[in-house]
Amino acid sequence: MNQEFLDRLKSGQFKAAVVGMGYVGLPLAVEFAEAGINVVGVDIATDKIAQLNEGKSYIPDIPTERLGPLVAAGTLRGVAQFDVIAQCDVVCVCVPTPLNKTKDPDVSMIMSVAKAIVPVLTKDTLVVLESTTYPGFTREVFVPFLEQTDLKIGEDLLIAFSPERVDPGNKVYQTHNTPKIVGGMTEQCNQATMAAYGHIIKHLVPVTSCDCAEMVKLLENTFRAVNIGLVNEVAIMCHKLGLDTWEVIGAAATKPFGFMPFYPGPGLGGHCIPVDPHYLSWKLKTLKYNARFIELAGEINSAMPNYVVGMVGEALNDRRKCINGSKLLVLGVAYKRDIDDVRESPALDVIELLAEKGAEVSYHDPYVASLRIGDDTYTSVAADDEALGGYDAVVIVTDHTDFDYARVVSASDLVVDTRNATGKADVVASNVVRL
Repeated sequence: MNQEFLDRLKSGQFKAAVVGMGYVGLPLAVEFAEAGINVVGVDIATDKIAQLNEGKSYIPDIPTERLGPLVAAGTLRGVAQFDVIAQCDVVCVCVPTPLNKTKDPDVSMIMSVAKAIVPVLTKDTLVVLESTTYPGFTREVFVPFLEQTDLKIGEDLLIAFSPERVDPGNKVYQTHNTPKIVGGMTEQCNQATMAAYGHIIKHLVPVTSCDCAEMVKLLENTFRAVNIGLVNEVAIMCHKLGLDTWEVIGAAATKPFGFMPFYPGPGLGGHCIPVDPHYLSWKLKTLKYNARFIELAGEINSAMPNYVVGMVGEALNDRRKCINGSKLLVLGVAYKRDIDDVRESPALDVIELLAEKGAEVSYHDPYVASLRIGDDTYTSVAADDEALGGYDAVVIVTDHTDFDYARVVSASDLVVDTRNATGKADVVASNVVRL
């Protein structure tokens, strides 16, 4: 590796490009810009680029007050073309990697980026892939594609995998203070990545390979998915045994060792937990191994919206009503509290299933003005006392902190609480049914 290039990375005298201006890429670009590094955000979504260049944030974790001055100072700008990468020393790839309809990894967006940057990559460039992939992808697929440039990996072209660890809405851990894994193709690649990211990340954790870094990311989210699957099944068990799920978990959590509390819910949502474990499961299938824990947890978690709908039907039945023809309000549709992200949100499945059973379904969410489910478009409705009283049941799917749960319970005929939002608010009432 060119020593002069490494020195520039260490001193912060480099230009960076962040490809993908979403929940991962925009915060990363802002961190670089705030460190005094000239950074350009690249995204084919021209609406995002237009907002970025106006200094207006479209990501809740990055307030406009933080983004605007960086754009005004010229430290951060956005473009929709990839030729700008020829002028950059560091390229961070932060594009989505969803699952396709058969739950196989969809890395098409990564490969589209690779195809776009190959013609413009120059000597002495560091490329860091942050998008979630399966173990071996960087080494077996991404790197061979970039080798079309005839640049020597580890010398002319430095490649590393450094998985994103974004938790939207987290007020404590953000990009700069969340420890970051770094796995380079070579030791020189690790050195270069550590030098560049050292300007914006407080704690870097180097590992010996891209494969290891890829596996670390999948282990983190598989751990969560499996434990959520376990506690979701515990909730079903407690319901059948006539026990209070939340009391059981709360009591178990008093043990100071050997237990970590997880909490049940209406299903998994977001860009990581419902998706990442399937990347690992898919990879193991290619090696003729069945990842049984992952498959079972996925089966339990994906069935939770159906279980919630069953709870709603049972609660209505106790009041001599049925789902068919009932007016129902889903309270909260984002995949987690206090954010506007509905990706993979279980609320979408709950709404669709209730509607299929003949219910007249509406939703209220202060963070999500409208959403589309299949061919239907829904708009957030009012949830004042008069409105709440007009529904046969209110189903709490997302426990936003600005909901007044005492008011919701007092104004509603029936509340089905899938998040223990009423319990946490110390609201005890006979018209509340909790998961």
